[in-house]
Amino acid sequence: MKRIALGLGRRIRAAPLGSLRNQLLRWLLAPLVLLVALNTFSLYRDAMDAADMAYDRSLLASTRALAERVAMRDGQVVADVPYVALDSFETDTLGRIYYRVGGLKGETVSGYDDLPRVPADVPRSELYPALVRFYHATYNGEPVRIAALLQPVFDDSMRGIALIQVGETLDARYALSRRILMGTLLRQAILVLAVATLVWVAVRLVLRPLMQLKDEFETRPLSDLSNVDQALVHKEVRPLVATLNGTMARMQHLIASQRRFIADASHQLRTPLTVLKTQAELALRENDPEAMRAIVRSIAGTTDSAVHLANRLLTLARVEHGGQGDMAEVNLPAVVRQVGLDLALPAVQKNIDLALDAPETLAVRGQAMMLHELVSNLVDNALRYTPPGGSVQLAVRQAAHGVILEVQDSGPGIAPAERDKVFMPFYRAAATMEANPSGTGLGLSIVRDIASLHGAEVSLSDAASGAGLKVTVLFAPVATSVLS
Repeated sequence: MKRIALGLGRRIRAAPLGSLRNQLLRWLLAPLVLLVALNTFSLYRDAMDAADMAYDRSLLASTRALAERVAMRDGQVVADVPYVALDSFETDTLGRIYYRVGGLKGETVSGYDDLPRVPADVPRSELYPALVRFYHATYNGEPVRIAALLQPVFDDSMRGIALIQVGETLDARYALSRRILMGTLLRQAILVLAVATLVWVAVRLVLRPLMQLKDEFETRPLSDLSNVDQALVHKEVRPLVATLNGTMARMQHLIASQRRFIADASHQLRTPLTVLKTQAELALRENDPEAMRAIVRSIAGTTDSAVHLANRLLTLARVEHGGQGDMAEVNLPAVVRQVGLDLALPAVQKNIDLALDAPETLAVRGQAMMLHELVSNLVDNALRYTPPGGSVQLAVRQAAHGVILEVQDSGPGIAPAERDKVFMPFYRAAATMEANPSGTGLGLSIVRDIASLHGAEVSLSDAASGAGLKVTVLFAPVATSVLS
């Protein structure tokens, strides 16, 4: 049953919502029609009960009028019913009336002998101060309502109880019930129609601000991402408008970052491409093979710098767009080891001592590809700015307040006054420009953005040896780890 309920809930959520106006009208009018139907039935029942009481009172009056003509003579019950009275009882403009007067022993004194007798389970009516019972029966193939009155009779010789029954067909009651029903239905239909009209008008008025909001968005230029005034809509819709404003603000930021990226990329790539074009023109004019080889070597170096810059720009763009993939537990020491293996050749070529101090497993929450890019940028920067024969120390350790990644080099370092500026794209510290003039100024900017994506903090300080730079990345602790 639980699976069925969950499946039904998913199908309901997946169903298209359709028109808000139509849904409001359905949810308002459908219960209203049901309540009106129940009210109509209740009113009809109440009206019929009132009509039955009125007809029963009239029937009792006829029974009492007949009982006044019943008396005891010489020990026998007699009914002095003149012809005019009999005619009035036997014929009625709204239906047929039947009567019967029973004697002390149940014999028929006057009237219709085959009039249905009183059932044994019919209780006495508590509505009238008389020994009267009302019941339904069938007589001559027609349904009838009968009042049975016990009338005391007596003379000088004896006393007894006579039974006076007066029945009438239900034609008059049926006619009255039809009139009551039709009148009730007509009034309720008019009420439903009036309420439906008012609800329709009210829904249109209430939804008018939403329609105006829709029209405003439809008529806006594509470049207009300004906020919408929340006062234009109802209080319940303002959180939605606030969310839309937040989304448009993020879109503005995204568009601005894209424009900035395009401007920066075009500016930064223009220089190496110009140099390549110049070098190629020199190579075309050069006839000396040795000079041409030197120019080709310069072209290869410029190409490497351009490729490195393009890769850094693409990485920066990917990070600014939130990276790829979902967050999961990543074994950070394994990522650092893989980066160390990938960059081992440049370290060997410069005779740099590349060392790692880390446990086998230590989990952080993040995206494995982005973390690999973060560590690669840190290690690549350290190797580029460390002179030959220097050292680069990598460390991963658990701390009380999280997981720490450290990268220390023995390069020129960064002056304290410039440590905040080097995280800006394309900014390069004076010492680093001297050590590596071909740098891009994007490495630490990429590191900061990836760290922000993972909720980590990046800080710069002097290396433990006093010479060089130490970059510390502090990751939030992982509550539970599935790594083994």
